[in-house]
Amino acid sequence: MQQVGSCKNITEEYLSSLGLLVFQSYQQNRFSEPMPWIGVYIALASLFCILAMVADLLHGLRNRQLWFPCKCFTMNAASLTVIAVAMKLPVDLNNQMPGYVDQAAKLGSMGFMCTIMANLLPSLATMDKKELVSNIIALGILVITLVVNVCIQITTGLLSFHGDEAAETFGQVLLSGTFPAGAYLTAHRFIPAIYVSVLLMLLIIYACSSLAILKSKQILESKYQAAHETILKDKELLQQPGRLLTVEKLTQHVSNYWIMAGTGSPQFMTACSATTSASGVICAFTTVLHILIMVSNTGSLKDFQSDYKWSMLVILVIQLIGTILGTIAPLCRCFAVLSFKLSVKWIWNHINVSTVESYWTEKLSDWKQSSIPFPCGNRKCKIVIENVKILILNVCIGFQKTVVVTCKMIAVIPLLFVICVLSCFGCWKWLKAMFFSTPSIVLEKNPEQLDKDKDLSRCVLQLQDDMEFPERTLKGILKSVNRLIQKAVKQQPNNLMKLLKESRGFEGVEKFDSLLVPPLLSKQYLTCWSLTLVSLTTVAISLPNIQNNIVDCLLSSVSEGLVYVTLVEETLNTTNDHVTIQKAAKTLWLQVEVYHKWLGNKLTKPDPQANTVGQILGWLRDTAKNIVTDLETIDIGSRNNDKSICRFISANSMYHIIETIMLSYNDNIDLVTQEELFAQLLSIIGDILAACLTNLPQVIAVKCHASTIEKRETSVHVAAQLLGETMQIINTLKDRQLPSLNLDELAYIEKWCAYFTSPFP
Repeated sequence: MQQVGSCKNITEEYLSSLGLLVFQSYQQNRFSEPMPWIGVYIALASLFCILAMVADLLHGLRNRQLWFPCKCFTMNAASLTVIAVAMKLPVDLNNQMPGYVDQAAKLGSMGFMCTIMANLLPSLATMDKKELVSNIIALGILVITLVVNVCIQITTGLLSFHGDEAAETFGQVLLSGTFPAGAYLTAHRFIPAIYVSVLLMLLIIYACSSLAILKSKQILESKYQAAHETILKDKELLQQPGRLLTVEKLTQHVSNYWIMAGTGSPQFMTACSATTSASGVICAFTTVLHILIMVSNTGSLKDFQSDYKWSMLVILVIQLIGTILGTIAPLCRCFAVLSFKLSVKWIWNHINVSTVESYWTEKLSDWKQSSIPFPCGNRKCKIVIENVKILILNVCIGFQKTVVVTCKMIAVIPLLFVICVLSCFGCWKWLKAMFFSTPSIVLEKNPEQLDKDKDLSRCVLQLQDDMEFPERTLKGILKSVNRLIQKAVKQQPNNLMKLLKESRGFEGVEKFDSLLVPPLLSKQYLTCWSLTLVSLTTVAISLPNIQNNIVDCLLSSVSEGLVYVTLVEETLNTTNDHVTIQKAAKTLWLQVEVYHKWLGNKLTKPDPQANTVGQILGWLRDTAKNIVTDLETIDIGSRNNDKSICRFISANSMYHIIETIMLSYNDNIDLVTQEELFAQLLSIIGDILAACLTNLPQVIAVKCHASTIEKRETSVHVAAQLLGETMQIINTLKDRQLPSLNLDELAYIEKWCAYFTSPFP
């Protein structure tokens, strides 16, 4: 600047403008310093998407579901936010991208977006109507914003090279006949336009698939309810009064619902649709295009000139890996239709692309026939609006059919490949049979197997009657549930089983609470399985002379048991009062198990002067009574002070249990040793656990049937897992005679108590 200032011909205005330019350049460099870290942020967002897609791949491979259902990578607010961050480069209108890596990264982001959309398509089937509409709108806004920004960049030249560089590149192409480095990027606006077209087509596919999914779910739901009623009647016939359902019958019951959930899965039906196959082919096309772009720029991987600097290469590599890995699932879904029975009729129906099934357009037809509530009373206005509505929906129906036919035409590509492979395989088998023929033995199925196949066939749900599942597909579904059950068998609660083996009946249910104990309050409150078990365990571990290893074993056994007790209560005891009591039990058990405290009082030598059993029980009784007396003004139905309610319920339960124990020994309580009392408590706890766990078959049956179609697969999975874990428990309890109670009454401990204490059960 001093040298410039020494020149005589330089004016002050020129020096001022030059200084301003230098300052602006300094400011620009300063403001662009964080840009590489923003690039890292984009790369991390892309990495999250890739990890979710890989998780779905591994899940599908592990469960042998080669149509790869969406479990981890689903469309929701969180995933759309991450995707929006990963798409920062294509929507960046301010930063110039002069380098080859910069341009390739922008184009690669659009290819990555195509892969993401192809992966997410089956997840539409996991949403209810409200979620589906909101997520489609959100995705539409994201894609349209992306497309508009890319179109602006194409128009302004920000996403393509122009002028001398483009002319030089195409001159090299014409002279040499080969594409030099960067030729794919400098090919004017052709490649960005391809990506824009693909993104818009995928968005249209999403909208069309959503309409079909809404109607498909209704069809599958009606067929599911019919099959459910049939199976429910069979279950009632198999249920013997006073006996538990056997493990074999429960396994068959779970298998039936597993078949229904698997064949009637909305995700599976979506994965087998023409739109999903078309999206898989489109995804493969964009991946090949992206790989060609990268191959054409292998010599220019250090050419990043934007403000993002080195982070552009990181984004490019990560999104390239994501594009390649993310193509596997959509491409495999193109062959998901092979899960159905192959026949000449089936092949012809798929080749005949002009046929559009009714469920594709039935939702639009329903809207067309429905009436719109008009705010105005003008008849002419109503006629005009109705005609406009019909016209718009007719156009939408025609457009929907066009999209479906187009998707079917695209989906024929992998189908023809499959037909060629099957034809070659058939020719090979024919030649092998001709030249290396061996006598074949035809095995006939025994009657039991035929009956079993017939039972399974009625559980199969088909969206279309001509799309039948072959025997190999049904066997594969059954093998998956058997694998899950066998895997769960290895996770059985061993400590709980030791405790249950010491129980011989249900007498402990009668012993824990006596009607002879006068209530503290005029109003009687309900109890529940878990609170009773926690209170009895609290009394047991408060005995100081019991060895620590025995106490730890009891805590482990009860802890394992409470997992299933809680499951029974949450499934079968769902009244408001029971939910409140269950919440109190959970809060209390945390204190007892972790801190060895009961309502803030230490259980290890709670009272230094309490040495005998009578003194220990007396201290617990008096403490519980004082708490109840202090909190007796609180209504259990109130929700204003949950902590006080939990203390009140826990103390009231403890008081009744202690009084019952002391009453059972009459005046001989001080003669009882701690070991004797502990043994009796152990027996009572085992009996109560056994009584509660007799409801496990009913819980498994309830878990098999979920009310909403979106949660059905998960619910049946939980039922199969629970069956495997509790198989030994059910076998242990199956020979015990249950009380003469209704199936619904067996879930409530107060019903058991009333049965045992009633003089005329």
